[in-house]
Amino acid sequence: MRVLCTTLGSPSHGRAQLPLLRALAGAGHQVLVVTTEALVPVFRDDDVQVKAALAEFNPLAAAAPYLAELQGSTVDLTEPTEALDRLLMRHVAGPGVKPYLDVLLPLTRDFGPDVILRDGMDMSAVLTAELLGVPQLPTPSGFSNMLDPAEVLPQLNERRAELGLPAGDDPLSIAPHGRVDYVPPAFSFARHLSRAWSYRQTVDVERGGVLPQWAAGLPTDRPLVYAAIGTALPQLRERTADEDTPLPVRLPDPAESLRAILGAAAELDDCTVVVSTSGVPVDTEGLPGHVHVTERVPQPLLLESVDLFVTHGGFNSIREAMRTGTPLAVLPHFGDQPANARRVEELGLGRHITDRSARGIADVCREFLADPGPRARARSAQLAMLALPEIGQAVGDLTGIAG
Repeated sequence: MRVLCTTLGSPSHGRAQLPLLRALAGAGHQVLVVTTEALVPVFRDDDVQVKAALAEFNPLAAAAPYLAELQGSTVDLTEPTEALDRLLMRHVAGPGVKPYLDVLLPLTRDFGPDVILRDGMDMSAVLTAELLGVPQLPTPSGFSNMLDPAEVLPQLNERRAELGLPAGDDPLSIAPHGRVDYVPPAFSFARHLSRAWSYRQTVDVERGGVLPQWAAGLPTDRPLVYAAIGTALPQLRERTADEDTPLPVRLPDPAESLRAILGAAAELDDCTVVVSTSGVPVDTEGLPGHVHVTERVPQPLLLESVDLFVTHGGFNSIREAMRTGTPLAVLPHFGDQPANARRVEELGLGRHITDRSARGIADVCREFLADPGPRARARSAQLAMLALPEIGQAVGDLTGIAG
Protein backbone atom coordinates (compact mmCIF):
# COMPACT_ATOMS: atom_id res chain seq x y z
CA MET A 1 0.00 0.00 0.00
CA ARG A 2 1.18 3.52 -0.78
CA VAL A 3 0.32 6.17 1.79
CA LEU A 4 0.66 9.93 1.33
CA CYS A 5 0.66 12.11 4.43
CA THR A 6 0.45 15.91 4.59
CA THR A 7 1.64 17.97 7.54
CA LEU A 8 1.24 21.71 8.16
CA GLY A 9 1.22 23.94 11.21
CA SER A 10 3.49 23.22 14.15
CA PRO A 11 5.76 20.23 14.90
CA SER A 12 3.06 18.85 17.19
CA HIS A 13 0.97 18.00 14.12
CA GLY A 14 3.80 15.88 12.74
CA ARG A 15 4.53 14.23 16.09
CA ALA A 16 0.90 13.14 16.29
CA GLN A 17 1.34 11.38 12.96
CA LEU A 18 4.61 9.60 13.80
CA PRO A 19 3.19 6.50 15.57
CA LEU A 20 0.80 5.88 12.67
CA LEU A 21 3.44 6.36 9.98
CA ARG A 22 5.90 4.12 11.84
CA ALA A 23 3.34 1.33 12.02
CA LEU A 24 2.70 1.61 8.29
CA ALA A 25 6.38 1.73 7.36
CA GLY A 26 7.16 -1.12 9.75
CA ALA A 27 4.55 -3.26 8.01
CA GLY A 28 6.31 -2.69 4.68
CA HIS A 29 4.07 0.01 3.23
CA GLN A 30 5.53 2.97 1.35
CA VAL A 31 4.96 6.31 3.07
CA LEU A 32 5.52 9.75 1.55
CA VAL A 33 5.24 12.80 3.82
CA VAL A 34 4.63 16.11 2.04
CA THR A 35 5.33 18.97 4.39
CA THR A 36 7.11 22.29 4.91
CA GLU A 37 10.86 22.80 5.20
CA ALA A 38 10.52 23.65 8.90
CA LEU A 39 8.77 20.35 9.72
CA VAL A 40 11.15 17.99 7.91
CA PRO A 41 13.21 17.33 11.10
CA VAL A 42 10.14 15.82 12.80
CA PHE A 43 10.36 12.82 10.45
CA ARG A 44 14.13 12.53 9.95
CA ASP A 45 14.60 9.48 12.24
CA ASP A 46 11.86 7.40 10.61
CA ASP A 47 11.73 5.13 7.60
CA VAL A 48 9.53 7.40 5.51
CA GLN A 49 10.17 9.51 2.43
CA VAL A 50 9.86 13.24 3.13
CA LYS A 51 9.39 15.99 0.57
CA ALA A 52 9.56 19.62 1.69
CA ALA A 53 7.28 21.00 -1.03
CA LEU A 54 4.64 23.03 0.82
CA ALA A 55 4.91 26.69 1.76
CA GLU A 56 4.99 27.60 5.43
CA PHE A 57 1.43 27.71 6.74
CA ASN A 58 0.61 30.89 8.63
CA PRO A 59 -3.04 30.65 9.70
CA LEU A 60 -3.17 34.25 10.91
CA ALA A 61 -1.87 35.67 7.64
CA ALA A 62 -4.30 33.53 5.65
CA ALA A 63 -7.16 34.53 7.94
CA ALA A 64 -6.37 38.25 7.92
CA PRO A 65 -9.10 39.17 5.36
CA TYR A 66 -11.69 37.39 7.48
CA LEU A 67 -10.37 38.63 10.81
CA ALA A 68 -10.72 42.15 9.46
CA GLU A 69 -14.50 41.62 9.51
CA LEU A 70 -14.30 41.62 13.30
CA GLN A 71 -12.48 44.92 13.26
CA GLY A 72 -13.18 48.14 14.78
CA SER A 73 -10.34 47.12 17.05
CA THR A 74 -7.55 44.57 17.05
CA VAL A 75 -8.73 41.01 17.61
CA ASP A 76 -7.40 39.67 20.91
CA LEU A 77 -6.64 35.96 20.56
CA THR A 78 -6.29 35.70 24.33
CA GLU A 79 -10.09 36.07 24.48
CA PRO A 80 -11.46 33.76 21.75
CA THR A 81 -15.04 34.25 20.60
CA GLU A 82 -17.46 32.07 18.67
CA ALA A 83 -17.42 34.65 15.87
CA LEU A 84 -13.65 34.40 15.61
CA ASP A 85 -13.82 30.60 15.56
CA ARG A 86 -16.32 30.72 12.69
CA LEU A 87 -14.12 33.06 10.67
CA LEU A 88 -11.10 30.86 11.22
CA MET A 89 -13.11 27.89 9.97
CA ARG A 90 -13.98 29.80 6.81
CA HIS A 91 -10.41 30.63 5.85
CA VAL A 92 -9.07 27.06 5.82
CA ALA A 93 -11.09 26.30 2.67
CA GLY A 94 -10.81 29.78 1.18
CA PRO A 95 -9.02 30.86 -2.02
CA GLY A 96 -5.67 30.48 -0.22
CA VAL A 97 -6.00 26.71 -0.65
CA LYS A 98 -5.07 26.95 -4.36
CA PRO A 99 -1.27 27.37 -3.96
CA TYR A 100 -1.17 24.23 -1.80
CA LEU A 101 -3.36 22.34 -4.24
CA ASP A 102 -1.15 23.37 -7.17
CA VAL A 103 1.81 21.72 -5.41
CA LEU A 104 0.09 18.73 -3.82
CA LEU A 105 -2.02 17.53 -6.75
CA PRO A 106 0.83 16.76 -9.20
CA LEU A 107 2.91 15.20 -6.42
CA THR A 108 0.01 12.97 -5.48
CA ARG A 109 -0.64 11.98 -9.08
CA ASP A 110 3.00 10.97 -9.48
CA PHE A 111 3.08 9.01 -6.21
CA GLY A 112 -0.26 7.26 -6.75
CA PRO A 113 -1.35 6.73 -3.13
CA ASP A 114 -3.95 4.21 -2.05
CA VAL A 115 -4.92 6.40 0.91
CA ILE A 116 -4.15 9.95 2.12
CA LEU A 117 -3.57 10.86 5.76
CA ARG A 118 -3.84 14.60 6.08
CA ASP A 119 -3.25 17.40 8.50
CA GLY A 120 -6.61 18.45 9.93
CA MET A 121 -6.27 21.96 8.49
CA ASP A 122 -5.24 20.80 5.01
CA MET A 123 -8.20 21.25 2.67
CA SER A 124 -5.95 20.89 -0.40
CA ALA A 125 -5.63 17.20 0.52
CA VAL A 126 -9.43 16.91 0.71
CA LEU A 127 -9.75 18.28 -2.81
CA THR A 128 -6.83 16.22 -4.11
CA ALA A 129 -8.44 13.05 -2.74
CA GLU A 130 -11.76 13.89 -4.43
CA LEU A 131 -10.08 14.67 -7.75
CA LEU A 132 -8.17 11.38 -7.73
CA GLY A 133 -10.83 9.21 -6.11
CA VAL A 134 -8.60 8.31 -3.16
CA PRO A 135 -9.86 7.96 0.46
CA GLN A 136 -8.51 10.49 2.97
CA LEU A 137 -8.60 10.78 6.76
CA PRO A 138 -7.49 13.61 9.07
CA THR A 139 -4.89 12.71 11.68
CA PRO A 140 -5.11 13.76 15.37
CA SER A 141 -4.86 17.51 15.96
CA GLY A 142 -6.54 20.24 17.91
CA PHE A 143 -7.71 21.76 14.64
CA SER A 144 -9.57 18.58 13.68
CA ASN A 145 -11.28 18.70 17.06
CA MET A 146 -12.49 22.29 16.74
CA LEU A 147 -13.32 22.14 13.02
CA ASP A 148 -17.01 22.72 12.27
CA PRO A 149 -17.69 21.13 8.85
CA ALA A 150 -20.83 23.23 8.41
CA GLU A 151 -18.72 26.41 8.52
CA VAL A 152 -16.22 24.97 6.03
CA LEU A 153 -18.72 23.51 3.53
CA PRO A 154 -19.69 26.71 1.62
CA GLN A 155 -16.05 27.66 0.94
CA LEU A 156 -15.15 24.06 0.13
CA ASN A 157 -18.01 23.87 -2.37
CA GLU A 158 -16.70 27.03 -4.07
CA ARG A 159 -13.32 25.33 -4.49
CA ARG A 160 -15.06 22.18 -5.77
CA ALA A 161 -16.93 24.23 -8.37
CA GLU A 162 -13.66 25.81 -9.54
CA LEU A 163 -12.23 22.32 -10.06
CA GLY A 164 -15.31 20.83 -11.73
CA LEU A 165 -16.11 18.64 -8.74
CA PRO A 166 -19.70 18.13 -7.60
CA ALA A 167 -20.81 20.17 -4.59
CA GLY A 168 -21.44 18.34 -1.37
CA ASP A 169 -24.61 18.67 0.69
CA ASP A 170 -23.25 16.81 3.69
CA PRO A 171 -20.82 18.80 5.86
CA LEU A 172 -19.24 15.51 6.89
CA SER A 173 -18.11 15.01 3.31
CA ILE A 174 -14.93 16.66 4.56
CA ALA A 175 -14.08 13.36 6.31
CA PRO A 176 -16.21 10.66 4.63
CA HIS A 177 -14.11 7.81 6.02
CA GLY A 178 -13.87 9.21 9.56
CA ARG A 179 -10.74 10.42 11.33
CA VAL A 180 -7.84 8.93 13.27
CA ASP A 181 -7.75 9.56 17.02
CA TYR A 182 -5.71 8.42 20.01
CA VAL A 183 -8.31 8.81 22.74
CA PRO A 184 -11.38 6.68 23.58
CA PRO A 185 -14.74 7.93 22.27
CA ALA A 186 -15.96 8.58 25.83
CA PHE A 187 -13.09 11.05 26.28
CA SER A 188 -13.23 12.60 22.81
CA PHE A 189 -12.31 16.25 22.32
CA ALA A 190 -13.81 16.47 18.82
CA ARG A 191 -16.82 18.79 18.69
CA HIS A 192 -18.28 17.78 15.33
CA LEU A 193 -16.37 14.92 13.67
CA SER A 194 -17.71 12.05 15.74
CA ARG A 195 -16.70 9.04 13.65
CA ALA A 196 -13.21 7.95 14.65
CA TRP A 197 -10.74 5.12 14.27
CA SER A 198 -9.29 5.16 17.78
CA TYR A 199 -5.95 3.66 18.79
CA ARG A 200 -3.87 3.73 21.95
CA GLN A 201 -1.67 6.77 22.51
CA THR A 202 1.97 5.76 22.87
CA VAL A 203 4.50 7.17 25.33
CA ASP A 204 7.28 6.42 22.85
CA VAL A 205 6.89 9.30 20.39
CA GLU A 206 10.47 10.46 19.82
CA ARG A 207 12.89 7.71 18.82
CA GLY A 208 15.67 7.28 21.36
CA GLY A 209 13.93 9.53 23.85
CA VAL A 210 15.50 9.42 27.31
CA LEU A 211 15.25 11.64 30.36
CA PRO A 212 18.33 13.71 31.22
CA GLN A 213 20.44 12.52 34.13
CA TRP A 214 19.37 15.42 36.34
CA ALA A 215 15.81 14.09 36.18
CA ALA A 216 16.94 10.81 37.77
CA GLY A 217 18.09 12.83 40.77
CA LEU A 218 14.82 14.67 41.41
CA PRO A 219 13.46 14.24 44.96
CA THR A 220 10.76 11.59 45.28
CA ASP A 221 9.54 12.45 48.78
CA ARG A 222 7.37 15.34 47.55
CA PRO A 223 4.89 15.93 44.69
CA LEU A 224 6.40 16.46 41.24
CA VAL A 225 4.79 19.20 39.15
CA TYR A 226 5.67 19.68 35.49
CA ALA A 227 4.84 22.86 33.54
CA ALA A 228 5.22 23.56 29.81
CA ILE A 229 3.89 26.09 27.29
CA GLY A 230 4.23 24.00 24.11
CA THR A 231 5.86 24.92 20.81
CA ALA A 232 3.01 26.37 18.72
CA LEU A 233 2.69 29.81 20.32
CA PRO A 234 6.43 30.68 20.40
CA GLN A 235 6.74 29.65 16.76
CA LEU A 236 3.63 31.56 15.70
CA ARG A 237 4.78 34.73 17.46
CA GLU A 238 8.18 34.45 15.80
CA ARG A 239 6.56 33.96 12.40
CA THR A 240 4.17 36.89 12.73
CA ALA A 241 6.99 39.13 13.94
CA ASP A 242 8.56 38.72 10.50
CA GLU A 243 5.42 39.85 8.67
CA ASP A 244 5.82 43.09 6.67
CA THR A 245 2.21 44.07 7.36
CA PRO A 246 0.93 43.97 10.94
CA LEU A 247 -1.91 41.49 11.36
CA PRO A 248 -5.20 42.48 13.01
CA VAL A 249 -4.58 40.16 15.96
CA ARG A 250 -2.95 40.34 19.35
CA LEU A 251 -1.28 37.09 20.37
CA PRO A 252 -0.67 36.02 23.97
CA ASP A 253 2.89 36.50 25.21
CA PRO A 254 4.58 33.16 26.08
CA ALA A 255 7.24 34.97 28.12
CA GLU A 256 4.51 36.50 30.26
CA SER A 257 2.97 33.08 30.86
CA LEU A 258 6.36 31.64 31.74
CA ARG A 259 7.03 34.41 34.26
CA ALA A 260 3.71 33.64 35.95
CA ILE A 261 4.45 29.89 35.94
CA LEU A 262 7.90 30.44 37.43
CA GLY A 263 6.39 32.69 40.09
CA ALA A 264 3.89 29.96 40.93
CA ALA A 265 6.66 27.35 40.97
CA ALA A 266 8.62 29.41 43.46
CA GLU A 267 5.59 29.48 45.78
CA LEU A 268 5.15 25.68 45.65
CA ASP A 269 8.01 25.11 48.07
CA ASP A 270 6.61 21.76 49.23
CA CYS A 271 6.89 20.38 45.67
CA THR A 272 9.52 19.79 43.03
CA VAL A 273 8.67 21.75 39.89
CA VAL A 274 10.13 21.22 36.40
CA VAL A 275 9.45 24.02 33.91
CA SER A 276 10.04 23.59 30.17
CA THR A 277 10.49 26.91 28.32
CA SER A 278 10.36 25.71 24.66
CA GLY A 279 13.38 27.93 24.08
CA VAL A 280 11.69 31.16 25.22
CA PRO A 281 14.27 33.26 27.14
CA VAL A 282 13.40 33.68 30.82
CA ASP A 283 15.15 35.13 33.84
CA THR A 284 15.90 32.31 36.29
CA GLU A 285 17.99 34.33 38.72
CA GLY A 286 16.83 33.95 42.31
CA LEU A 287 14.65 30.87 41.73
CA PRO A 288 14.65 28.49 44.71
CA GLY A 289 16.30 25.10 44.48
CA HIS A 290 13.07 23.12 44.13
CA VAL A 291 12.46 24.70 40.69
CA HIS A 292 14.26 23.14 37.71
CA VAL A 293 14.15 25.06 34.40
CA THR A 294 14.97 23.33 31.12
CA GLU A 295 14.52 24.28 27.48
CA ARG A 296 13.06 20.89 26.53
CA VAL A 297 12.46 17.47 28.04
CA PRO A 298 10.96 14.22 26.62
CA GLN A 299 7.48 15.05 27.87
CA PRO A 300 5.73 11.66 27.45
CA LEU A 301 8.46 10.01 29.53
CA LEU A 302 8.53 12.61 32.29
CA LEU A 303 4.74 12.52 32.61
CA GLU A 304 4.96 8.90 33.76
CA SER A 305 6.24 10.19 37.12
CA VAL A 306 4.40 13.52 37.40
CA ASP A 307 1.68 14.29 39.97
CA LEU A 308 0.31 17.39 38.19
CA PHE A 309 0.85 18.79 34.69
CA VAL A 310 0.48 22.56 34.18
CA THR A 311 -0.03 22.83 30.43
CA HIS A 312 -1.04 25.23 27.66
CA GLY A 313 -3.69 22.67 26.66
CA GLY A 314 -2.44 21.53 23.26
CA PHE A 315 -4.08 18.31 22.15
CA ASN A 316 -0.80 16.37 22.04
CA SER A 317 -0.04 17.31 25.63
CA ILE A 318 -3.53 16.41 26.80
CA ARG A 319 -3.37 12.98 25.16
CA GLU A 320 0.05 12.31 26.64
CA ALA A 321 -1.24 13.20 30.10
CA MET A 322 -4.29 10.96 29.65
CA ARG A 323 -2.01 8.10 28.63
CA THR A 324 -0.04 8.41 31.89
CA GLY A 325 -3.03 9.18 34.14
CA THR A 326 -1.72 12.65 35.00
CA PRO A 327 -4.16 15.38 36.20
CA LEU A 328 -4.10 18.64 34.23
CA ALA A 329 -4.11 22.31 35.13
CA VAL A 330 -4.67 24.10 31.82
CA LEU A 331 -3.42 27.63 31.12
CA PRO A 332 -4.61 28.08 27.51
CA HIS A 333 -3.24 30.56 25.00
CA PHE A 334 -5.07 30.42 21.66
CA GLY A 335 -6.66 28.21 19.00
CA ASP A 336 -8.20 25.02 20.33
CA GLN A 337 -6.60 25.39 23.76
CA PRO A 338 -9.43 27.30 25.53
CA ALA A 339 -11.95 24.71 24.27
CA ASN A 340 -9.61 21.95 25.42
CA ALA A 341 -9.40 23.54 28.87
CA ARG A 342 -13.19 23.53 29.14
CA ARG A 343 -13.36 19.93 27.96
CA VAL A 344 -10.76 18.90 30.55
CA GLU A 345 -13.03 20.32 33.24
CA GLU A 346 -16.12 18.63 31.76
CA LEU A 347 -14.34 15.28 31.85
CA GLY A 348 -13.09 15.83 35.40
CA LEU A 349 -9.46 15.47 34.30
CA GLY A 350 -8.34 18.82 35.66
CA ARG A 351 -8.98 22.53 35.87
CA HIS A 352 -9.05 25.49 33.51
CA ILE A 353 -6.80 28.14 35.12
CA THR A 354 -8.65 31.44 34.74
CA ASP A 355 -6.53 33.51 37.13
CA ARG A 356 -3.31 33.71 35.12
CA SER A 357 -1.28 35.32 37.90
CA ALA A 358 1.46 33.43 39.75
CA ARG A 359 -0.76 33.25 42.83
CA GLY A 360 -3.74 32.02 40.78
CA ILE A 361 -1.67 29.24 39.20
CA ALA A 362 -0.15 28.22 42.53
CA ASP A 363 -3.58 28.12 44.22
CA VAL A 364 -4.96 25.75 41.55
CA CYS A 365 -1.91 23.50 41.91
CA ARG A 366 -2.32 23.29 45.67
CA GLU A 367 -6.04 22.52 45.40
CA PHE A 368 -5.36 19.72 42.93
CA LEU A 369 -2.56 18.14 44.88
CA ALA A 370 -4.83 18.00 47.94
CA ASP A 371 -7.80 16.53 46.04
CA PRO A 372 -7.72 12.83 45.04
CA GLY A 373 -10.69 13.28 42.65
CA PRO A 374 -8.81 14.46 39.53
CA ARG A 375 -6.16 11.78 40.00
CA ALA A 376 -8.86 9.08 40.16
CA ARG A 377 -10.59 10.44 37.06
CA ALA A 378 -7.27 10.69 35.21
CA ARG A 379 -6.65 7.05 36.06
CA SER A 380 -10.05 6.16 34.58
CA ALA A 381 -9.06 7.90 31.36
CA GLN A 382 -5.75 6.06 31.39
CA LEU A 383 -7.47 2.69 31.75
CA ALA A 384 -9.86 3.55 28.91
CA MET A 385 -6.86 4.57 26.82
CA LEU A 386 -5.12 1.27 27.56
CA ALA A 387 -8.22 -0.62 26.43
CA LEU A 388 -7.87 0.80 22.90
CA PRO A 389 -6.16 -1.30 20.20
CA GLU A 390 -2.50 -0.59 19.68
CA ILE A 391 -1.49 1.49 16.69
CA GLY A 392 -0.50 -1.54 14.60
CA GLN A 393 -4.19 -2.30 14.05
CA ALA A 394 -4.45 0.89 12.03
CA VAL A 395 -2.47 -0.79 9.25
CA GLY A 396 -5.22 -3.33 8.63
CA ASP A 397 -7.97 -0.74 9.05
CA LEU A 398 -6.37 1.61 6.50
CA THR A 399 -5.82 -1.27 4.12
CA GLY A 400 -9.53 -2.01 4.33
CA ILE A 401 -10.43 1.64 3.70
CA ALA A 402 -8.09 1.73 0.72
CA GLY A 403 -9.82 -1.35 -0.67
